[in-house]
Amino acid sequence: MVRAADSLLPQIAADIGVTVGAASIIVTAYAITHGSVQLVIGPIGDYFGKFRMVAVACALSAVTVLACGLAQSLTTLTLARIATAMTAAWIIPLGMAFVGDVVPYERRQQVLGRYLTGQITGQLFGQAAGGIIGDLAGWRTVFFLLSGVFAFAAIALFREHAINPSTRPEQRADETSRGFVADYSVVLSNPWARAVLFAAVAEAALMWGAFAYVGADLYLRFGLSFTLIGVIVATFGIGGLLYAAMVPRLVGRFGQTGLAGFGGLLVGLAYLALAFAPIWWIAPATVVAIGLGFYMLHSTLQTNATQMSPQARGTAVALFSSALYVGQSVGVAGGSLLVDRAGAPAIFIVAALGLPILGLWFAARLRRRAKV
Repeated sequence: MVRAADSLLPQIAADIGVTVGAASIIVTAYAITHGSVQLVIGPIGDYFGKFRMVAVACALSAVTVLACGLAQSLTTLTLARIATAMTAAWIIPLGMAFVGDVVPYERRQQVLGRYLTGQITGQLFGQAAGGIIGDLAGWRTVFFLLSGVFAFAAIALFREHAINPSTRPEQRADETSRGFVADYSVVLSNPWARAVLFAAVAEAALMWGAFAYVGADLYLRFGLSFTLIGVIVATFGIGGLLYAAMVPRLVGRFGQTGLAGFGGLLVGLAYLALAFAPIWWIAPATVVAIGLGFYMLHSTLQTNATQMSPQARGTAVALFSSALYVGQSVGVAGGSLLVDRAGAPAIFIVAALGLPILGLWFAARLRRRAKV
């Protein structure tokens, strides 16, 4: 749902009677709202129950996404997309926090790896599905179908909540929400939580600050078609799916410290290869490697985010998610300054240097933490 609107912009613009640039506000407004809402959802999820709130969010999203399909002007469509961001933003972070509640820590990274499969698949196929369905049946149909998916998910989740006691885990006294301000104080006063949040901002800034310009670099340096560029960039998701398929063996073989260190090194080497690639057909392999290395490092951060403040887990994971949005925004904006002056390979080199350092630093912090 998040990415499907990207491919629909030309159709929406033509139907409503605006330019594509003007229509892009529905993408920008969604992203800003989605990232901002995550700052407030955590304490609510901690208080009312994470699984229940994910079900509620899916039900509300069915309504707000339906409103997108019914919108008759750019203003109403933008407001509907903002409303959709306010409802859909709950689903992934509270879902992760719920996994943290019910899955023992020693198995959590493997389970979160499977959870990542859904996210990666959605990212990989959202834009393509939006374009294909939009061409066949119109852009409104995309939103109507997505609304139906949300409604089906909500019904299934509410049913599961009613019949499955594991969806209502009993919280220990020290894992009960104490209120909005208190929960944020618990997380931000924790040195380990601050370290994980710093790592999340740095990872997102370095990773997405560089990856945002992969397509532009392939076009400017090698003159590739936009179709081929889209296929190459999409191979990032293949790297993520490879990680999800191998996560039990990777965790067993390397542990969290190894995944953080080797993941940072792998994505750094891949960015370095991309920066100095003499021919375009090296790019697909490097993008797959970027995806694999990124998820090795990112999933380690993600797993630690679910445990950095168990007494306010929903708040902690929501803060982690917001940190990723902040880092991504800072990275893309900062990267644009370097790209304009020195070209995209320069930002790839920055990422190639920064991500291995980040991965090794976080691995060292994990080792020190394990000894305490």
